[in-house]
Amino acid sequence: MSAVARFDLTMDVEEKDIVSRAAALTGTTMAAFVRTAAKEKARELLDRESRITMTTQDFQAFTTALNEAFVPNAALQKALDLAHEVRRV
Repeated sequence: MSAVARFDLTMDVEEKDIVSRAAALTGTTMAAFVRTAAKEKARELLDRESRITMTTQDFQAFTTALNEAFVPNAALQKALDLAHEVRRV
């Protein structure tokens, strides 16, 4: 059995009327309608925010960087050298 959590929501009369009418049109309860709508919106937002969008030019630069041999910049090389020294001690 899955865990159940409670979520209370306060709406003004107009909002409740709109949700009630929409729920009736779909043949479901207000609670089920709100739960489904909230879950759909949340998934849409999370899906959109988990994707990276870039221009064609940016994508080309990104793939080129991935495909080239890795060469650390000076700051990273210094940090790597320091980490190797600490490991030897």
